[in-house]
Amino acid sequence: MSKRTLSLISRLTAVILGGTVLAATQAPASAAERNGKCDSGEFCYYFNSGNKGSVSDLGGSVADYGAKQPGCYEFKGQGSGKGKCVKNAAASVWNRTGQTVRVYYNSDYSGAHQDFKKGGKGDLNPRLKNQNASHKPLSSGPTECRTDGTNTKPPTTILVYRTSQGRVERVKFKYYVKNVLPNEWGPRWPKASLRAGAMAVKSYGWYWALHSTRRTPWGDCFDVHDDTSSQVYRPGSATAAASAAVDATWKTRMTRSGKILQAQYCKDTTACPAWQDGNWMSQHGSRDKADAGWSHSRILKHYYRNIVLRD
Repeated sequence: MSKRTLSLISRLTAVILGGTVLAATQAPASAAERNGKCDSGEFCYYFNSGNKGSVSDLGGSVADYGAKQPGCYEFKGQGSGKGKCVKNAAASVWNRTGQTVRVYYNSDYSGAHQDFKKGGKGDLNPRLKNQNASHKPLSSGPTECRTDGTNTKPPTTILVYRTSQGRVERVKFKYYVKNVLPNEWGPRWPKASLRAGAMAVKSYGWYWALHSTRRTPWGDCFDVHDDTSSQVYRPGSATAAASAAVDATWKTRMTRSGKILQAQYCKDTTACPAWQDGNWMSQHGSRDKADAGWSHSRILKHYYRNIVLRD
């Protein structure tokens, strides 16, 4: 983590006019005045868990709290921790701003992070407790939890929970589909089967980008897991045949009653007997039907009932 020396700005408390000293009017506590109290408009750290101990009240974004006195942002309120630097020393927060605020592990807004909605208070997760180095308010929109996709437009990106690595990654949606398909469909299977698989993988991810309310144990939002809990995503695993299938079907959407289909699939009838209910596709079955000369659209309409394929 980088260090930054913070300059201290003195405040003018009196104005001298014509030799007369005019006393400055005492302003009410606000986000601009760090007074060790968590006032409206401020983002506050607490030295102890459960919003206890000394308070450090902050406003806006801070890219680096500083690591040493003098010059660091310190805990100012009464209680345990008073006078200590905030960096890598906070255990809980209270967000009294009007926006979601993100706390970061590293300075300059990078690394592991945790979001606190406006008005929210609580403990930092185990990754960030006593490992907080910067924070900033987040603007609402597709750059955060919400997607920019609709039932007629695919999302630009998808939030993937990298389960074994313990983090969420925002991945370009087309890249995601290309790096799922060869891990779910045999890369040397017939073209029609790969195209049916490309449609299923895309539709499944698209559906969850629109509907997911999932959260990691530490509170980050995500759309899909990177394993068989959703679809197997392995960055860099795309093959030429799989990518060609994705490209060939990219402009086509699969809907039911005007909504993107949650296109579920499984290996075969033994692995997933429910595929026969019209909501599941057999992966091996798609291969066999492609070998028999079926087109990818015929395969999809065989397994997914009452669907419409639209460009």
